[in-house]
Amino acid sequence: MTLEQLIFGITFVVALGSSFAMLFMRNAVHVALYLVAAQIALALAFLLQGAFFIAAVQIIVYAGAIMVLFLFVIMLLGVDRRDALIEPLPAQRPLAALLGAALVAEILFVSAKGVELIQNVGENTAALDAINRDPGNVVAIARILFGPYLLPFEVTSILLVVAIVGVMVLARRMTTLSERAGEQTTEEAA
Repeated sequence: MTLEQLIFGITFVVALGSSFAMLFMRNAVHVALYLVAAQIALALAFLLQGAFFIAAVQIIVYAGAIMVLFLFVIMLLGVDRRDALIEPLPAQRPLAALLGAALVAEILFVSAKGVELIQNVGENTAALDAINRDPGNVVAIARILFGPYLLPFEVTSILLVVAIVGVMVLARRMTTLSERAGEQTTEEAA
C-alpha cells in the first residue's frame, strides 16, 4: 500500500464518517461543522487526483463562503429551537428516501463505469496527459475566467456582497423591531 492510497483511505473514512454524523446530530451548528469536515475531505480527495482548481474552489467557496452563509442563517433564524424541528410536509421523508436511493444507484453506476475505465486505461496515461496538456487546467480556466468573462465575474461578486450586506441590515432591523416590541409589552404590563 502506497502513501497516496493510505491518505485516500483516511480521507474516505473522514468524509463518510462526517457525512453520517450529519444525519444524527440534533444541533444545526454541529451539522454545519460536520459538513465543513466532509467538504475539506473531498477537497483533499480532489488534490490527490490532481484536480487542483476544483480542490481550491471546494475549500474557498464551499467550506469557506457557503458555510459562513449557512452558519449566519442558522444563527439568524435560531434553528436550534424545538418548534423549528417539526416537519411541515408529511411526505418529505419518503420522498427523501426515494431520492436518496436514486442517488445511491447513480453513484454505483458511475463507480462501476469508472472502474471499467481505469481497467481499460491501465498503464497508458496518454488520455489523461492529453487532457492536462499545457497550459494545464488551472491556467486555462484562469485565462477564460479573467479574460473574456472578467466583467460578469466581478458583477457577480459585487452582487453577492450587496446581498450579504442587505441580509445583515434586514437582520439588524428585525432584531431592533423585536426588541422595541418586547420593551413595549413589558412597559404595558408594569
